[in-house]
Amino acid sequence: MSERILNVTVGGALDSTLELAAHTMAALERGEAPVPYFGVGFSDVGQLFAVFTPRRWDLLAALRDGGPMTIAELARRVRRDYKNVHGDVEKLAEWQAVEKDDKGLVVAPYSKIVVDIRLPRGRAA
Repeated sequence: MSERILNVTVGGALDSTLELAAHTMAALERGEAPVPYFGVGFSDVGQLFAVFTPRRWDLLAALRDGGPMTIAELARRVRRDYKNVHGDVEKLAEWQAVEKDDKGLVVAPYSKIVVDIRLPRGRAA
Protein backbone atom coordinates (compact mmCIF):
# COMPACT_ATOMS: atom_id res chain seq x y z
CA MET A 1 0.00 0.00 0.00
CA SER A 2 1.32 3.43 -0.86
CA GLU A 3 1.83 6.06 1.80
CA ARG A 4 -1.31 8.05 2.57
CA ILE A 5 -0.88 11.54 3.95
CA LEU A 6 -3.63 13.75 5.37
CA ASN A 7 -2.82 17.38 4.59
CA VAL A 8 -4.35 19.78 7.10
CA THR A 9 -4.27 23.45 6.17
CA VAL A 10 -5.11 26.37 8.44
CA GLY A 11 -5.85 29.72 6.86
CA GLY A 12 -4.98 28.55 3.36
CA ALA A 13 -6.11 30.52 0.37
CA LEU A 14 -8.78 29.17 -1.94
CA ASP A 15 -6.38 29.77 -4.85
CA SER A 16 -4.10 26.89 -3.78
CA THR A 17 -7.05 24.50 -3.60
CA LEU A 18 -8.25 25.55 -7.04
CA GLU A 19 -4.72 25.14 -8.43
CA LEU A 20 -4.52 21.59 -7.07
CA ALA A 21 -7.91 20.79 -8.62
CA ALA A 22 -6.75 22.19 -11.97
CA HIS A 23 -3.59 20.01 -11.93
CA THR A 24 -5.70 16.95 -11.10
CA MET A 25 -8.13 17.67 -13.95
CA ALA A 26 -5.24 18.22 -16.40
CA ALA A 27 -3.70 14.87 -15.43
CA LEU A 28 -7.04 13.14 -15.96
CA GLU A 29 -7.47 14.78 -19.37
CA ARG A 30 -4.03 13.45 -20.38
CA GLY A 31 -5.12 9.98 -19.30
CA GLU A 32 -2.74 9.97 -16.33
CA ALA A 33 -3.62 8.84 -12.83
CA PRO A 34 -3.37 11.87 -10.55
CA VAL A 35 -1.43 11.63 -7.30
CA PRO A 36 -3.96 10.99 -4.51
CA TYR A 37 -4.43 14.00 -2.26
CA PHE A 38 -6.26 13.87 1.03
CA GLY A 39 -6.81 17.22 2.65
CA VAL A 40 -8.97 19.24 5.01
CA GLY A 41 -8.89 22.93 5.78
CA PHE A 42 -9.62 25.07 8.79
CA SER A 43 -10.23 28.80 8.85
CA ASP A 44 -8.16 29.36 12.00
CA VAL A 45 -6.10 27.51 14.61
CA GLY A 46 -8.95 27.61 17.11
CA GLN A 47 -11.03 25.48 14.77
CA LEU A 48 -8.08 23.09 14.23
CA PHE A 49 -7.50 22.69 17.98
CA ALA A 50 -11.24 22.16 18.60
CA VAL A 51 -11.12 19.13 16.27
CA PHE A 52 -7.63 17.73 16.91
CA THR A 53 -7.62 17.81 20.71
CA PRO A 54 -4.91 16.04 22.74
CA ARG A 55 -7.34 13.21 23.60
CA ARG A 56 -8.18 12.74 19.92
CA TRP A 57 -4.47 12.63 19.06
CA ASP A 58 -4.22 9.85 21.67
CA LEU A 59 -6.94 7.94 19.80
CA LEU A 60 -5.05 8.33 16.52
CA ALA A 61 -1.87 7.06 18.17
CA ALA A 62 -3.68 4.05 19.65
CA LEU A 63 -5.15 3.21 16.25
CA ARG A 64 -1.76 3.53 14.54
CA ASP A 65 -0.18 1.26 17.16
CA GLY A 66 -3.01 -1.27 17.43
CA GLY A 67 -4.44 -1.31 13.93
CA PRO A 68 -8.15 -1.54 13.14
CA MET A 69 -10.38 -2.07 16.18
CA THR A 70 -13.85 -1.52 17.53
CA ILE A 71 -14.70 1.66 19.37
CA ALA A 72 -15.13 -0.42 22.54
CA GLU A 73 -11.59 -1.82 22.19
CA LEU A 74 -10.22 1.65 21.47
CA ALA A 75 -11.93 3.00 24.60
CA ARG A 76 -10.39 0.18 26.67
CA ARG A 77 -6.92 0.83 25.28
CA VAL A 78 -6.98 4.53 26.10
CA ARG A 79 -8.88 3.93 29.37
CA ARG A 80 -11.72 6.28 28.52
CA ASP A 81 -15.50 6.09 28.57
CA TYR A 82 -17.03 4.44 25.48
CA LYS A 83 -19.53 7.28 24.88
CA ASN A 84 -16.79 9.94 24.87
CA VAL A 85 -14.53 7.88 22.58
CA HIS A 86 -17.47 7.25 20.25
CA GLY A 87 -18.09 10.99 19.98
CA ASP A 88 -14.41 11.67 19.36
CA VAL A 89 -14.23 8.99 16.66
CA GLU A 90 -17.29 10.52 14.97
CA LYS A 91 -15.64 13.97 14.98
CA LEU A 92 -12.35 12.57 13.61
CA ALA A 93 -14.26 10.71 10.89
CA GLU A 94 -16.09 13.92 9.97
CA TRP A 95 -12.67 15.51 9.35
CA GLN A 96 -11.31 12.43 7.50
CA ALA A 97 -8.73 11.53 10.15
CA VAL A 98 -10.23 8.06 10.73
CA GLU A 99 -12.36 5.69 8.69
CA LYS A 100 -14.22 2.42 9.15
CA ASP A 101 -12.97 -0.56 7.18
CA ASP A 102 -15.15 -3.15 5.42
CA LYS A 103 -15.60 -5.00 8.74
CA GLY A 104 -16.79 -1.85 10.51
CA LEU A 105 -13.57 -1.44 12.49
CA VAL A 106 -12.12 2.01 13.09
CA VAL A 107 -8.78 2.63 11.38
CA ALA A 108 -6.33 5.52 11.12
CA PRO A 109 -5.53 5.23 7.40
CA TYR A 110 -2.73 7.78 7.20
CA SER A 111 0.95 7.26 7.81
CA LYS A 112 1.32 11.01 8.39
CA ILE A 113 -0.79 14.04 9.15
CA VAL A 114 0.94 17.15 7.85
CA VAL A 115 -0.27 20.46 9.28
CA ASP A 116 0.36 23.70 7.38
CA ILE A 117 -0.57 26.78 9.42
CA ARG A 118 -0.56 30.15 7.68
CA LEU A 119 -0.01 33.17 9.86
CA PRO A 120 -3.03 35.47 9.87
CA ARG A 121 -2.77 38.81 8.13
CA GLY A 122 -2.24 41.82 10.37
CA ARG A 123 -5.33 43.53 11.64
CA ALA A 124 -5.82 47.27 11.56
CA ALA A 125 -5.78 48.89 15.00
